[in-house]
Amino acid sequence: MEKPEPKDLSYYYSRVTMNRQASKMKQFYQYFLIPGIGNLAGGLPNPGYFPYDTLEASTALPDRFKPTPNKPVDPPVSELGNCTLSDSPAVSRVLVPHDSAEPNLLRKIDLTTALQYGTAQGYPPLYSFIRSFVQTNLHPNVPYKGGPEVILTCGSTDGFAKTLECFSNIWDEERDWIREREGILCEEFAYMNAIQAARPRGLNVVPVAIDDEGMLASGKGGLEEVLASWDKSKGKRPHLMYTVTMGQNPTSGLLSVKRRKEIYSLCQKYDIIIVEDDPYWYLQYPSGNRLSMKARGKPVSENFPIDPAHNYNASSGGKSSGFDFLDSLVPSYLSMDVDGRVVRLDTFSKTVAPGCRLGWITAQPDVVERIQRITETSTQQPSGFVQSLIAELIMGPSKSGDPGKGGSKDGSGWKVDGWVRWLEGLRGNYERRMQLMSTILEDGKYLIQSSRRGSRLSASDEEEYEVLHKTQLYDFAYPMAGMFLWMRAHYETHPLYQDVEHQRLAQALWVFMTTKPYLVLLSPGSIFCPTPEIMAEKGWQYFRLCFAAVNDDVVEKYSKAIVKAFTDFWAIDDVKKIDDLLDDDEKVQARLANAAMQNQVSLNCHGAHEM
Repeated sequence: MEKPEPKDLSYYYSRVTMNRQASKMKQFYQYFLIPGIGNLAGGLPNPGYFPYDTLEASTALPDRFKPTPNKPVDPPVSELGNCTLSDSPAVSRVLVPHDSAEPNLLRKIDLTTALQYGTAQGYPPLYSFIRSFVQTNLHPNVPYKGGPEVILTCGSTDGFAKTLECFSNIWDEERDWIREREGILCEEFAYMNAIQAARPRGLNVVPVAIDDEGMLASGKGGLEEVLASWDKSKGKRPHLMYTVTMGQNPTSGLLSVKRRKEIYSLCQKYDIIIVEDDPYWYLQYPSGNRLSMKARGKPVSENFPIDPAHNYNASSGGKSSGFDFLDSLVPSYLSMDVDGRVVRLDTFSKTVAPGCRLGWITAQPDVVERIQRITETSTQQPSGFVQSLIAELIMGPSKSGDPGKGGSKDGSGWKVDGWVRWLEGLRGNYERRMQLMSTILEDGKYLIQSSRRGSRLSASDEEEYEVLHKTQLYDFAYPMAGMFLWMRAHYETHPLYQDVEHQRLAQALWVFMTTKPYLVLLSPGSIFCPTPEIMAEKGWQYFRLCFAAVNDDVVEKYSKAIVKAFTDFWAIDDVKKIDDLLDDDEKVQARLANAAMQNQVSLNCHGAHEM
């Protein structure tokens, strides 16, 4: 059956987007590519004057880290449980040459082209690799005609900013009618950098209830209820949705295919564009459900297949990605996007390094073309240094007089096989840390206390029995994806719960954990609340723990410190100790602020002398 054309979404383009014209200068670039042309037209600096002769870097081989299996081992074998690095720390040396004789610009990787002005789509070799990877391996079953297009970005934050500019108009309370105010949906706990990008545009930020998977389609506070009962006095019903569906930040939820279909159907009904931000898509943990079953007798969610090595592409009757690892991952909203209403944001920040500031947008071609127009007159394209190094690492040199060296032992590139193997290894390391943290926290989430009582059945005072009291300190869902564990503190079981204002008690615990001997810093749930109402209602009850940023021994040490801190904090039964903790925190913050001010004064004075 022939695939449908993607839906025309131009009626949702912002006024500025509608008025944008393609860059005449960038259109002119196509003539630069004519072989042998004498180019006296462009304002290009001479590449012979670039101060860099080559770019070189020692890099890992793609099999540096050991993967975890797609089907969890129960119990895990000791080899997988204890290793983080492969036995051989072998490296390769990537080299981007100044000049390559390769005539095909989609294979030509050198500084002459990478450091020159380029096209807004991205550096041609890297753009061609990503486009092929997206269409063939990552999203092989997009159901609209022609499939998706891609454009490179300076990371997901840049991609989201351009998507907002494309699909939303700025609204000003002092200038515009409320009926003109547009809105954006998000999870009730969300990645706040994205929300803070939307709010200054005047967008109405509308939270949707979540569970351990992620956004709810139905039920109290779910998407259907929010949209069906929309109050027009608040502005237009939202036409945008921002969502992190794989390793949701901060909760680490993983949205099942079943839930995705329900939400996508509602987005069709109410004509909503889905902005899917998934930096953690490859960090899906098959062991999460298994660990939950083993420890608690129930899975994190029953919406996932019983077989954790389930092939999502084959089960839907679609094409394989060509890799068992990719086939085992829950697919993107793009896999069911018959309308072309999904804008997907990807990044190299978690797969290579955040400092790369490199990512890409995947969407229907007409949307990408509009975002390209935005790029042409803003960022133009990501850094040529970064793009060429990553292109050389993965693609490697061509055979046509190319002196470059890629990321494999023999000087060729990683290719798609190596790239996927690298992602598997990263998943393996992060999954083992997730297992380690979760196991320690699971073992310590109850405070067990005992007391002795005399027996009523005996007149003798010597016959006593021991009574055990079990108090829950906190709870969490086993992470199914991502880099975080989302913990809810059970403050209602604390002895001072009735005597201390609840948010104050939560702040005291956060401060308490930063003191000796614990010295552990967690992200308070309040910073992930998209509205003040959610912060006041329940945001204060939560903490986000990141198991990704530190090595296994540090994960173990500070996971145990968290358990110890909770246990000791629950032993506090004097309100004055809570007051002292918060007073000390205010003094510390004042000292830090004063030190920062003094440092700034010093820098300004030093800078004035240098000018």
